[in-house]
Amino acid sequence: ELPPSEYMQVADSTWLVLSVVSNGREPPGCQATGVTKIARSVIAPLAEHHVSVLMLSTYQTDFILVRERDLPVVIHTLAGEFDIYKEESGECVPVASDDVSNGFLKPKPSASPMLHPVQSPQTRFCVLTVAPDTLPAIATMLIDVLFYSHSPPWDAATGSQDLDSITFFSFSLIEGYISIVMDAETQKRFPSDLLLTSSTGELWRMVRIGGQPLGFDECGIVAQIAEPLAAADISAYYISTFNFDHALVPEEGIAEVIQLLQQRQESGR
Repeated sequence: ELPPSEYMQVADSTWLVLSVVSNGREPPGCQATGVTKIARSVIAPLAEHHVSVLMLSTYQTDFILVRERDLPVVIHTLAGEFDIYKEESGECVPVASDDVSNGFLKPKPSASPMLHPVQSPQTRFCVLTVAPDTLPAIATMLIDVLFYSHSPPWDAATGSQDLDSITFFSFSLIEGYISIVMDAETQKRFPSDLLLTSSTGELWRMVRIGGQPLGFDECGIVAQIAEPLAAADISAYYISTFNFDHALVPEEGIAEVIQLLQQRQESGR
């Protein structure tokens, strides 16, 4: 419904949403959550089959977006590990791998995907949710943060933005569930009794992936972050955007995460 505009850039692909639902058979005591839960079973296999994905973690669950034209490869790749369903008229209908077998070719092996640079600003973030019926009480503040917040300071000496801190605010409304990511200073502007977080109230640090806009044609960007974190049982909350990818990890684990990713980068050279 949005009118065409010279100020709006639209990706040339149509994307479909994959929602991964646990069947309760995860190993007991596993601490990894978010994107790391599905790193080995979903993200890595799709990267190996040259499928580009956009990742969107929410307070409630995780979603993977794949291009519609890649759906046959996605189903063939994941059918051995998962029961796959599609939604028709509000009902979940099983999808058989044979339904999309025509024209499917197993991709040829290729070199490992390029490892993008990562940056870790000092900003501390909160992952929150809010009850939909209380949303009007914070609507004015949300609008102010979404549209009128200032960008990070511009360093005139270097001609670049100060990456020791980063302005990042994410608001998603999916099937009535609201997820918000904001920095700890911005959280202080909101009524504390309306914002809900985990009982531990943990703070998160960010790893931003990409030295320049990533585009959508390369695969394996999410995998380069998710796989080493999954191997180390480190939780991660992952958000792909039009230009960059962002992984939030528990604040106390940021040093280990940076070390892991640096080791991965050096081994890939």
